[in-house]
Amino acid sequence: MTGRLHKGSARKALQALPVILFVSVIATFAVLAPRFFSVDNLSAILVQSSWIIVVALGMNFVLLSAGVDLSVGAVMYLAAVTVALGLPQAPVWICLLASMLVGALFGIVSASLVVGLRLPAFIVTLALLFVGRGLGLFFSSTRIVYASHAVAEFGRDSAWGIPTSLWTAAAAIAIGGLLLNATALGPYLRTIGADAEGARRVGVPTRPTTFSVYVLCSAFAGLGGFISLSQTSAASGAFGQNAEFLAIAASVLGGTSLFGGRGHLWAPVIGAVLIMTVQNGLVMLNANPYAYPVITGGVIFLAALIDAVRSRLQRRLEHRVIRPESNVALVLRSVTTGREGAIE
Repeated sequence: MTGRLHKGSARKALQALPVILFVSVIATFAVLAPRFFSVDNLSAILVQSSWIIVVALGMNFVLLSAGVDLSVGAVMYLAAVTVALGLPQAPVWICLLASMLVGALFGIVSASLVVGLRLPAFIVTLALLFVGRGLGLFFSSTRIVYASHAVAEFGRDSAWGIPTSLWTAAAAIAIGGLLLNATALGPYLRTIGADAEGARRVGVPTRPTTFSVYVLCSAFAGLGGFISLSQTSAASGAFGQNAEFLAIAASVLGGTSLFGGRGHLWAPVIGAVLIMTVQNGLVMLNANPYAYPVITGGVIFLAALIDAVRSRLQRRLEHRVIRPESNVALVLRSVTTGREGAIE
């Protein structure tokens, strides 16, 4: 009985680790920079986090399936160039949908190579990172592109006192929650991420599911590119650069495993806000700008370290091996009850 209580407490502590880290960072900056904890600054952090939240939500789908997508930064840039150059007079909602469509089409290419030709996702998406950015630079002639008046106004507008970028991020979170918790996609992803071969043997549609997550990831990246463009009103050749690493770090810091099969909806949200909180806090402290990449790299390393330690401890707590038979019960139970719970 005591052993069970100990394991239950340890598991809860592991699940609460991202929140503990988040609160600790906020408390540290609040002490070191009194202006940090103002309402205006905290609101600014949320607004600045909106595009990372959206991109990390898409990355979360891929990570749950034990995959990775390194092309999301290039997708952001390509979507921004398409909207800025191709739709200068279009209504803002057309630009938003076009950004997602560009992302989805790019995702179809990467998904076809990963699923259809069974190429490693790391290599495919790394190659498409260069292809996507190269296309963006070609179409823009390597010049800065500027958002239309409608898109720029979208980034400045608000509804009921809340910026439209936050409303857009909230809509993306709602869509992500619906897909993960109210459809079979969530249980399928976690089962594939935990044991892809076992999932295939028990009838999980591994290929269509994997195909769909890469399309979703790129579509969310396109939406993130639109939000970022509306906030900055311009996109240079460095637009979206390293966004893939921030998205991965955000999901992992929030509790999603790099090894697949474990994660939840709020992981990318918590992680994205945490990353932007660190960057904002450094500005408040007047830190050396050249130190920002070092700090960002440290955050990514911390995310990987936390995930490795968390996964190792989780395996020790579970003391079990995932078998195809257990996956059968898992998938059936998850689909019929509609609950998230998969493989923890």
